[in-house]
Amino acid sequence: MISTTSSTADMVTQGKVHISSPENSETDHRSAELGCCGWLLFIISLMFVAATFPISIFMCLKIVQEYERAVIFRLGRISDKKPKGPGLFFVMPCTDTFVKVDLRTVSFDIPPQEILTKDSVTVSVDGVVYFRIYCPISAVANVSSAHSSTRLLAQTTLRNVLGTKNLAELLSDREGISRSMQESLDDATDPWGIKVERVEIKDVKLPQQLQRAMAAEAEASREARAKVISAEGEMNASRALKEASLVISESPCALQLRYLQTLNTIAAEKNSTIIFPLPIDVIQHFIHRK
Repeated sequence: MISTTSSTADMVTQGKVHISSPENSETDHRSAELGCCGWLLFIISLMFVAATFPISIFMCLKIVQEYERAVIFRLGRISDKKPKGPGLFFVMPCTDTFVKVDLRTVSFDIPPQEILTKDSVTVSVDGVVYFRIYCPISAVANVSSAHSSTRLLAQTTLRNVLGTKNLAELLSDREGISRSMQESLDDATDPWGIKVERVEIKDVKLPQQLQRAMAAEAEASREARAKVISAEGEMNASRALKEASLVISESPCALQLRYLQTLNTIAAEKNSTIIFPLPIDVIQHFIHRK
């Protein structure tokens, strides 16, 4: 007795004792038992099955597919802690009802939502969500319609998440937005037994005026870059011509060779035009003479 008391005191001191309230134990006890009326109805149902055995077997045996599970309710209460299936399972015709739950991944489109971004720009955004049910009992007992509730929650989550983003972030960081939406939806739908696997932003529609303004801005920036590139090319060409003139001035024969190369280029085009170079020094001589 002394050792038991001391160990209990140590556990209380360390905060490891879990005290169950009388209400919780009473609730668990009630959920575990059907009661007198429940057992009476269950026995009557068994007698009915035994009396009509060749025919009742077709009413008692049910089949669910590999991707389905069955949640059985006996007199309004879930009869087992885990769902039945896949394959054959047995139900009582008078006291049991069951709900089939599909465990496959389901996808749905989020309708286009008019969203006001953080920088006060109105855009229309739509997306797609992929989810599946991993706990059939929670999907049946904790929410009236798991699929429709997830659809509505996805719409509101899309509006809430995109309302905190700028237009530039919305157009460039779609992967981050999808990841943030997936985490928010997954946390919200976890009590429903739903796992959100993937969220994708499909399209972002901008107003026509904003599209024209962005197109004009992009065109102006491209023209500015083109002018800068052209100016840089002319500067590099002038530097190359300056270096070429210095080389030609050092060797008079280089100018004659350049003249012959130019004639060769003109002759390749099959025309009769012949260019004779006129030295600038000759013209300057006449100018000084006047």
